[in-house]
Amino acid sequence: MESFHTRFSAWTPFSNKSLNTQLFQERVALISHWFDLWTNKQRQEFLLTIFLRCTKSQLRFVQDWFSERMQVAKVDFSTVLPRFISLYIFSFLSPKDLCAAAQVSWPWKFLTEQDCLWMPKCVKFGWFLPYTPTANEYGAWKRHYIACVSHLDWLTPREAAATYGTLNEPKTEDEELLERQREKCLRKRIWEEIALRNKELFKVRPPWVSGTCCSSVLKPRSQPRLSQTVRERVGLHEALEKQLVLTSLEILPKRSNISGSHSYPLLSKKYSHGVHKNDNSSSYALRPHFILISSRIPAYEMLVESVKAGVVSVVYEHSITLESLLYLIEKALDGRKAHSMGIFSDGDSREINLLQGYKIGVKNLLRPEVRDFWEKLGSYVATEEEGGHVDFFVPLGASEAGTEVLSQLSQLTGTFFTAPTGIATGSYQHILSDWLGSQWGKAPSSIYFCEAKLQTWSSFTDFLEETLKTVRKQLYPLFKELQKSISGRMIGQFMFDTMGMTNILNNQETAQALADGLMELSKDDSERSVVEDNSWDTKSRLSKNDLNVEALINLERILQKDSAEKRTRVVRELLQSERKYVQMLEIVRDVYFAPLKAALSSNRAILSAANIQILFSDILQILSLNRQFLDNLRDRLQEWGPAHCVGEIVTKFGSQLNTYTNFFNNYPVILKTIEKMKQNINMKDHLSDIQRIIWGCPTLSEVNRYLIRVQDVAQLHCCDEEISFSLRLYEHIHDLSLFLFNDALLVSSRGTSHTPFERTSKTTYQFITSVVLHRLLIENIPDSKYVKNAFILQGPKYKWICATEVEDEKFLWLSVLRNAIKSSMEK
Repeated sequence: MESFHTRFSAWTPFSNKSLNTQLFQERVALISHWFDLWTNKQRQEFLLTIFLRCTKSQLRFVQDWFSERMQVAKVDFSTVLPRFISLYIFSFLSPKDLCAAAQVSWPWKFLTEQDCLWMPKCVKFGWFLPYTPTANEYGAWKRHYIACVSHLDWLTPREAAATYGTLNEPKTEDEELLERQREKCLRKRIWEEIALRNKELFKVRPPWVSGTCCSSVLKPRSQPRLSQTVRERVGLHEALEKQLVLTSLEILPKRSNISGSHSYPLLSKKYSHGVHKNDNSSSYALRPHFILISSRIPAYEMLVESVKAGVVSVVYEHSITLESLLYLIEKALDGRKAHSMGIFSDGDSREINLLQGYKIGVKNLLRPEVRDFWEKLGSYVATEEEGGHVDFFVPLGASEAGTEVLSQLSQLTGTFFTAPTGIATGSYQHILSDWLGSQWGKAPSSIYFCEAKLQTWSSFTDFLEETLKTVRKQLYPLFKELQKSISGRMIGQFMFDTMGMTNILNNQETAQALADGLMELSKDDSERSVVEDNSWDTKSRLSKNDLNVEALINLERILQKDSAEKRTRVVRELLQSERKYVQMLEIVRDVYFAPLKAALSSNRAILSAANIQILFSDILQILSLNRQFLDNLRDRLQEWGPAHCVGEIVTKFGSQLNTYTNFFNNYPVILKTIEKMKQNINMKDHLSDIQRIIWGCPTLSEVNRYLIRVQDVAQLHCCDEEISFSLRLYEHIHDLSLFLFNDALLVSSRGTSHTPFERTSKTTYQFITSVVLHRLLIENIPDSKYVKNAFILQGPKYKWICATEVEDEKFLWLSVLRNAIKSSMEK
């Protein structure tokens, strides 16, 4: 006999390859069978044990297997795609987004700092490198872009025009040639200084700094700050660069713009200030005088006509807001600064009535919105050093409070504020008096207005004031009588609305005063004049008591007429509300009750008769009662008159209101019934699901039908029924599923199908028959050595011998089935 050599195991032959392979496959099949029988936790422990025993090559094999069959959820596209595709994707990002992407990872930093991405962005703005990068230089165009952006000074078109003059003026060929030479020379000098500054910064940078002039937003938070020596050297280079630009500007050939000042388009705003600092003539020429005139000023049209030529004037409505007033000022100045500003509005020696709700005084001057307004207003006027000032045409200089207002405004805005010192007399003569702190050799009023026209306007306003005083004095009695008349009408109407006839008769003094007032107010002006001219003697012969009696009689007739009209309106409103209520009840009857009743009569019941009776019986009784009440009201209103009433109809209706008591008492029962019907609706959905999964199943949706239990059993066939139960042999022929409802038993065959390569199975049901419970008989089969847990179900036509897998299932099923049969027979 051949001896088999083994290695590490007595059961694994080493020399016989075929037998070794067969034995290995059998053991793999055995372990797979055990693996299928284990729980999830046991499988995880087994896999963990196997992986701990694997070598690196074996673990790499598992990893490769998963990577080939499992889809990767997240991957860095820059490490998978070719480099030119990744660069093309990054080319769509803005410079800010590119800088943010550079902080993601080292591969992204390398890709996002390539010159092919940053060079088009620099060339787009005309920013060219002053040198040619070497072959190994990295990120030159990005550093150049950041350096150019960090030195930008943005100007709006209006600011650029004010600073550098009009750039669209026609030029000759010589001027254009000089312009190009000047630009080329200045650009060369600036580039040289920028390169020198970058070299100096590179020498003094610490080892942890990248050397690029990136903004503070892109610097990591953990980066240490530069030392004091480094910061001083950087500041020194910035000062040298600024001085260099100014020096280069001086040595270049000058170009004069239309405004007469020398400027250069490429200079930044902060450098241009130094150039224009000593050239005040051009800047002052662009600063006009500005005057604000309130619409509350009398005859402000004449005041506007007296404004001098070249002075910008704006008339504003007194009801606008502070923001709207600032907008009007900004729009009128059109980006310029005013050399001086005048404000012509109402006010006295203590405060300025600038706008509606804004009386500017010491108390409210420091309110946030008022303070912001004056700060912005001061920015539109030249400073005190430049000769700017704001002039109030209000006598604030005549009191200490007004002087305090002017002082605070000057401190707040940095602009000189002035006002006339004349006494406030109510007229506008104070504007022609002396002004507080006038330093210009003439009154501020002469700056804005022609003095002759201003004198005419002042005289005219005085005349208007005198005329208004005279008119008020003459019309005062008429206004007083009109006020009394209106008050009398209001008092009379109030007494008629709140007091009855009895109260008026008991209060004779009130009635007398009321009668006199009503008689006077009821007469028209024409009738009153006729009576005064022709019937004065007749009225004098009537006694005062007769007048009072006649007035009371008229008053009683009016009250009776009003009472009849009110009674008619009340009855009509009662009829209308009752009609709407009956219509709502009829909708309930026609939409809900009638269809449910018709379905019940046609053997397609939606609700049972008992439920319909519980829900709608009280509502139908209420409908009948209110229908009768509505008919009575309609008949009474058709023959309505002052002598008719509806009291007996309401009394008769009130005696039958116990129907509402029954409705309220049964209301909880109605709610419970509705909840029960909702549950039945859910049960109907369940029955529909059962009907759908059973092939050939008839309709299961019946009233009050619900599922009790489902039992899976095995159908048996007895080979010889003549012998005793203990000796009978049974054969398993089918699998059945028994669906027990509260009124029937549904029998169906059960089949199980398996899909290849899947562990789950699919169960199907085929309808066999259904048996009414009260016609079903149950017979128990005692256990023997040939059969266990068996029983017999006997119907009118068929008999089934069934068996369950467990004894407890048989006991529970038979007890539930007997109780269901008993309940159905009791119904």
